[in-house]
Amino acid sequence: MAKARLPWPVFDYIDGAADDELTKGRNTSAFDDADLVPDVLAGVAEIDTSCTILGRKSALPLVLSPTAVQRAFHHEGETAVAKAAAKFGLWFGISSLATRSIEEIAALTDGPKMFQLYVHKDKGLNTSMIERCQASGFDAIALTVDTIVSGKRERCLRSGFTTPPRFTPSAVWSYATRPRWTLDYLLREKFRLPNLDTHVSEGTGKAVSIAEYFNTMLDTSMDWDTAARIRQDWGGKFALKGVMSANDARRAVEIGADAIMISNHGGRQLDGSRAPFDQLREIVDTVGGEIEIIVDGGVRRGTHVLKSLCAGATAASGGRLYLYALAAAGQPGVERAIGILKDEIERGMRLMGVTSVDQLTPERLRWR
Repeated sequence: MAKARLPWPVFDYIDGAADDELTKGRNTSAFDDADLVPDVLAGVAEIDTSCTILGRKSALPLVLSPTAVQRAFHHEGETAVAKAAAKFGLWFGISSLATRSIEEIAALTDGPKMFQLYVHKDKGLNTSMIERCQASGFDAIALTVDTIVSGKRERCLRSGFTTPPRFTPSAVWSYATRPRWTLDYLLREKFRLPNLDTHVSEGTGKAVSIAEYFNTMLDTSMDWDTAARIRQDWGGKFALKGVMSANDARRAVEIGADAIMISNHGGRQLDGSRAPFDQLREIVDTVGGEIEIIVDGGVRRGTHVLKSLCAGATAASGGRLYLYALAAAGQPGVERAIGILKDEIERGMRLMGVTSVDQLTPERLRWR
């Protein structure tokens, strides 16, 4: 549905990944290598799918990951995702490159919400975003650590996708044959990045590719001292998004992070890297019980969430799992996608013979 609705450069921005897109495929196929082992006759008339993530209760062990420029996919953008998350009682996040402001999102819901922080060369911008999150009552900051340089997203190179989207000659027919999207984009509120445009014009007043933005605007000198300083300046719940090695998981514990999101940026950065689910056991063996562990990426089914918890994760998360639905139908689409996952998690728990998520333990999983 999203592919039918969106001009191809916009769809390919959501759907595409780096280089040969091997890692993107692995992120989901990795779940095929683990089998659930159900119990029966367990009395599952009443089940509890809730859990605690970063100090806030979530109705499901599922986080809607922060993703950028959602206004490009549907005119409701992050507003639709925030409202859908609030309706289902879920954690969700907005990106530094969100098309709705920190303050606007905070006013929509008092549910659990995180802000994804990109560390910019402009130190004043970094400070501004942290202070705005503090003033707006955001529950957590997730520092993205895997975008020191941009991955080579070949689909975006071919299409010329930028933020804000440009009507390039090669794609003009695609825009012309998607009139609903095009009219929404042209006639509704202007595309902007309100968490950035107080400091920089790139991405709002000046059209740039995501690769150009990452490569010119973000701080390539970011290191563990930077992360520790941001955690201290923020003062609230703090996660590192993009941790893939056990050594880095240990370092995250040492700097006082509350959680790590095992993530390869949806396969959009280092192609050929491991899938988050494949790395989960090694990281759990190293820091399990010392820090919350969220498996981010490749989640398409409720059973993927259940497998993640059986392997030791606190929760699972993803972006594409709701972005396709947002692009297809706005807030009703996001609600439909969450509803499908909710049904699958509930059904899967009953068929496994468990009544609460803390019963999803390693003995209920076998590896091929």
